[in-house]
Amino acid sequence: MENFSQERVCACALGHIFGYRPRYATALIEKLGSASAIFRLSKRDLDEILGPHSNYKGMISQEALDASAAELDRLEKTACRYIACTEPAYPSLLRECPDGPAGLYFRSSSSPEEIFAPRPAIAIVGTRDVSPYGRQWTAKIVEACSQAPEKPLIVSGLAYGVDITAHISALESGLPTIAVLPCGIDDVYPSSHKQFAARISGSPGSALVTDYPPQTSPAAFTFVRRNRIIAGLARSTVLIESKSHGGGLITCRLADSYGREVFALPGRVDDIRSAGCNALIKTRTAEAVTDLESLGEQLGLGKYSLKRKNDLMEMISGFYASRTNTLDLNALMQTAGLIKDCRGISIEELCYRTGRPYNETARLASMLEADGFICMDLTQRCWVNAKKT
Repeated sequence: MENFSQERVCACALGHIFGYRPRYATALIEKLGSASAIFRLSKRDLDEILGPHSNYKGMISQEALDASAAELDRLEKTACRYIACTEPAYPSLLRECPDGPAGLYFRSSSSPEEIFAPRPAIAIVGTRDVSPYGRQWTAKIVEACSQAPEKPLIVSGLAYGVDITAHISALESGLPTIAVLPCGIDDVYPSSHKQFAARISGSPGSALVTDYPPQTSPAAFTFVRRNRIIAGLARSTVLIESKSHGGGLITCRLADSYGREVFALPGRVDDIRSAGCNALIKTRTAEAVTDLESLGEQLGLGKYSLKRKNDLMEMISGFYASRTNTLDLNALMQTAGLIKDCRGISIEELCYRTGRPYNETARLASMLEADGFICMDLTQRCWVNAKKT
């Protein structure tokens, strides 16, 4: 049996040595059967395998192992760990990818066996500049998945917009989630999501994951390379919204190249946020998301019927009937009805539609938001809370 502790040190060293060429490391591991076997090669064997003029030969050394052992020891003290691709608990789907990493750094309160347990894994990705439509459908898709016979793992990238909505929706729906970072495991990007990162790493079966060594700062190319991990961990990838160029689109194309299923949420023809989704559907790279129940079955989560929720107007009427007067109740229901019909409507537009002054309209919208019936962003665009519809 392999000494997996030594395997981790060797795999970690290979990750440093081959850096942004993970195919070299994994090809060597596959050829020799383990990461540790590479460091037992003689100079002659290294010449034969890597070539006499390879720059990598001098890096495969005891010094590299000592540095990696010290790094992993430091990580253990900060609740971060590392898993080598030769260990049984390493995610099997990622192992299938030709550019999968030699190992993964992760932060979690759970064991790697629990985090990477065999189960359906779904990547949900998309634009940072998500619309209310995209945000609402992200939450709806995750919640629908949580009702399926087989509970999936939700994978995304912790970024603004679709990513963080997917993570939060997963946690609120009782699903495990993995956030793949574009930086070292000793950092969080964006820094404003540190509280969410802590919540993810502290939730059972959930984790922060990266193949970048500690002290790696996020840069344009680290985001692009990060996307291969998101696509590689998941059996299916769902694109919520994307412009004609974007990270979510790259993730979907990577998933397709790995032979994985790709789905996309169709949008308006003239909406730039849906250009990428519509293009994937047009070229048949992705299958359109048309309804939640069939999507769950297509994702391999089993056949099931979604629980029907109460009508929004009935819920508002029942909630406020004993809490406010008739005039306010009618005004609240009218406001909520407009928000339901016009997703993303602004306070100013609500004023125009209802004929009410700004202060009164803002008060009604704030009441609906405080009681969880609607959501409102910083620009005061309003939409119905996905959990209420």
